[in-house]
Amino acid sequence: MRFDLVTIFPDMLRGLFDYGVVGRAVRSGLVEIAAHDLRQYTRDPHRTTDDRPFGGGEGMVMKIEPIYDCLADLLGQSERAARQASGQQEQVRVILLSAQGHVFNQAVARRFAGLARIVLICGRYEGVDERVAEHLADEELSLGDFVLSGGELAAACVLDAVARLLPGVVGHEQSIVNESFAAEAGATILDCPQYTRPVDFHGWIVPDVLRGGDHAAIAAWRREQALYKTRANRPDLLAESRR
Repeated sequence: MRFDLVTIFPDMLRGLFDYGVVGRAVRSGLVEIAAHDLRQYTRDPHRTTDDRPFGGGEGMVMKIEPIYDCLADLLGQSERAARQASGQQEQVRVILLSAQGHVFNQAVARRFAGLARIVLICGRYEGVDERVAEHLADEELSLGDFVLSGGELAAACVLDAVARLLPGVVGHEQSIVNESFAAEAGATILDCPQYTRPVDFHGWIVPDVLRGGDHAAIAAWRREQALYKTRANRPDLLAESRR
């Protein structure tokens, strides 16, 4: 799978994916990552990627021209028309990272894991010319109800969450099944608590059931604890599953 990151700060992303399971996936050829400097697609001597907003107001807005030219270069011809004409729109998605987007979650990550290529546009400044969202991007995504100084960190999170779902990326395939936000019998719940050695640390004891060897009892305890943590920390997940 290929990830293209469109940004004015490519150096911010380089090296970030040299470690862990994503780094191993890149080295083994399962994942390909490329960061593209948006300033290389500007048309003026100052390599301008932003301008003042129409209608006035604070801040600067990222211009559409460099983004358009970058996408045309990455995807060939007119980016959306070319994908639609070739029937590849279901395998390639252009994503704009934006505080105005719908929230990225594990279900979206699983959907993206079935693609062949994702292009992630990293917004900056006060925002991005709305015509990018309207005409160039397939989706607008946000990490949550907070504002970042740019889309690079959000793009990195999306990339990591999707890449680890690809076959062969995580060493133990079951690890991506039994984890937080896994769908279980129509419900989405958090992961259960996990413990390792030592059994006793400053008087904090690993629960007896995990050391007893009764796998049925362990499974029941883990589900009970997962539901408890979900009710305590993310009751909204259980509410959504009941709708």
